[in-house]
Amino acid sequence: MNAPGTALAEAALGLVGCPFRLHGRDPANGLDCVGLVCVALAATGKHAAVPRGYGLRNLGVDQWLPLAEQSGLLAAAGPIRPGDILLIALGFAQHHLVIASGAANVIHAHAGLRRVVCQPRDPAWQVSAAWRISDPAEG
Repeated sequence: MNAPGTALAEAALGLVGCPFRLHGRDPANGLDCVGLVCVALAATGKHAAVPRGYGLRNLGVDQWLPLAEQSGLLAAAGPIRPGDILLIALGFAQHHLVIASGAANVIHAHAGLRRVVCQPRDPAWQVSAAWRISDPAEG
């Protein structure tokens, strides 16, 4: 079942419609993809280690990947589940975080639409990494 993941997905769904703002961490003033993950994690009682110095385009993100573990997330394998946090490659130097609301849909801060949205996951998106909140019930 993954109750913590479901709680994360529900928290992210509650942020749909919030404005987009690069480096935004406040739903009232705007969120970017990192801010969306941080605020949704906080709603589940988790504290996120926040990356600094990133832009809309970054040649690499390897220096920030350890922050997932520092935030209490585990590498996810297998089918995508609600609440999974996916790092996707949208194109050259475009890395983006999304939160799965299910296997086929994601919640994310859409820069082009200027707000947080829930939409079908584009099959062309390459998932570079995936994490999830650990579920104590899974042992």
